[in-house]
Amino acid sequence: MNQSPFEPFQDRLSRDIRNQLSESLIPCLQSMHLGPAQEVAQRFLKRQPGPAQTEYIEKRIALYGQFLHRIADGPQDILWQGLVLWDLGLHFEVHEILEDAWHRSQGEEKLLLQAMIRAAGVYIKGEYGYAEAAAKLAAKALPVLEAQQLRLAAYIDPQPLLAAMRAPQAPPPLLLPAGILPPTLS
Repeated sequence: MNQSPFEPFQDRLSRDIRNQLSESLIPCLQSMHLGPAQEVAQRFLKRQPGPAQTEYIEKRIALYGQFLHRIADGPQDILWQGLVLWDLGLHFEVHEILEDAWHRSQGEEKLLLQAMIRAAGVYIKGEYGYAEAAAKLAAKALPVLEAQQLRLAAYIDPQPLLAAMRAPQAPPPLLLPAGILPPTLS
């Protein structure tokens, strides 16, 4: 049994669990079913990982279920879905699903998705103590997010996100309004 802490930047098993679980979210999103993620989780749990890895897997599967439930009646809008993941604290998964869309996008949309990926990266790095890397990501994301405030305002009040990128050591803000659906899409 692996007794190491969950640290995907230092521990190969942790990195594999994080990466493969987050990659499984894309087929979960396509099918609106938790099955693909559960299969990945079971594959890792059969290997009897340590308590930190087991806890990560179990928590992620529960949060993925919440994510699918929250978006079930929502728009097929990848940015909105990324914001739902953000508010669940699933910043690596924000990176994963937005990166997939980023590869297929162009122009201003591509820039906005890249900025949101970087903003999520601030909290991915920060969670594991990489404050300097988090600050660099925030500095790259901020000017694009500032330029895209009008686009963001269709979903969220962009000010908490902008403030967070100016102070990347602070906890991540919740971004979506209480009603979940953005005002222009409800």
